Amino acid sequence: MKKAISSPTKFSLPRLTYRVWTVWRRDFDVFMKTVQVNFLPSVLEPILYLVALGFGLGTLVTTINGAPYISFIAPALIAISVMTGSFFECTYASFVRMYYQKTFDAIIATPVSVEEVIGGELLWGATRATINSTIVLAVVAAFGLVSSPLFPLIVLLSFVGGLMFASIAMCFTAIAPNIDFFNYPSFLLITPMFLLSGTFFPLSQLPQAAQVAALAFLPLTHVTNIARGLVMGVMNADYLLIGIPWIGLATIVFFILSINLMKKRLVK
Repeated sequence: MKKAISSPTKFSLPRLTYRVWTVWRRDFDVFMKTVQVNFLPSVLEPILYLVALGFGLGTLVTTINGAPYISFIAPALIAISVMTGSFFECTYASFVRMYYQKTFDAIIATPVSVEEVIGGELLWGATRATINSTIVLAVVAAFGLVSSPLFPLIVLLSFVGGLMFASIAMCFTAIAPNIDFFNYPSFLLITPMFLLSGTFFPLSQLPQAAQVAALAFLPLTHVTNIARGLVMGVMNADYLLIGIPWIGLATIVFFILSINLMKKRLVK
């Protein structure tokens, strides 16, 4: 039976079926074969940050908003792991599968459609973010830095936020001429978010215009704000009213956009 392929020249809502999970399962199986290599950096990185910044820099910074500095940055490390886990999985790793390994071509030769291949990749990117953030959350909890009963909701935040960052990443993968291209979004998007999204100091320390820009254009800002509330138990209503709709809308828009851009690239 011949697969129906919609025109790649026009944007449309993705047509996805249960087959997206076969793509997800393929990526999961590959991950499990190298889980030891993937697990160690996810554990050591937050420990290094907590020791270097929390105990090192934290001795010079008394409190932030009434909380010890190490407690302030701990939720940010969880949010950062959501961003990096999904973004780099759906840029470098997806590009390798698409361009060098020709994995996408092989899967598309089966009844799985292009849209379902990319949908599966995006779901795996969100899963990878959830795995990474759960490991970081465990480290943060081991340091005694979780003070809210709402912390299990971090898993939900990680998956939705991971899907958002995975979708943004896949948009770059769709237009990348080569693997070196990813230096641009890494430097021009990931690094500013890493530093300026309320991660290591409050947004209130920035000029008013910079605060507005961070809330309007840096997705990590909203993930960090919500993660901080779920871990520390101090939930800012304004951040919730802005952050939840922002993440939801961005996830939907970039999910649809990324699948259409990849379909345009892969379907000749």
